[in-house]
Amino acid sequence: MSRTDTATARGQANAERRYEVQLADLPLSCPTPAMALWNSHPRVYLPVEATGEAICPYCGAHFVLKG
Repeated sequence: MSRTDTATARGQANAERRYEVQLADLPLSCPTPAMALWNSHPRVYLPVEATGEAICPYCGAHFVLKG
């Protein structure tokens, strides 16, 4: 199986750069439980409650707290 076929078989890569999260999603971690884990970095918890935004130090994903 080629690398592309493997990626397709396991789901899409975590390619989004901006994510909106709700209070129900806290505590916030990246990768989130909804993200594909096969291509992700170690889980890190992000303090989005402090400012309403957080950026993952591993992948640069930008999380914005809504609501």
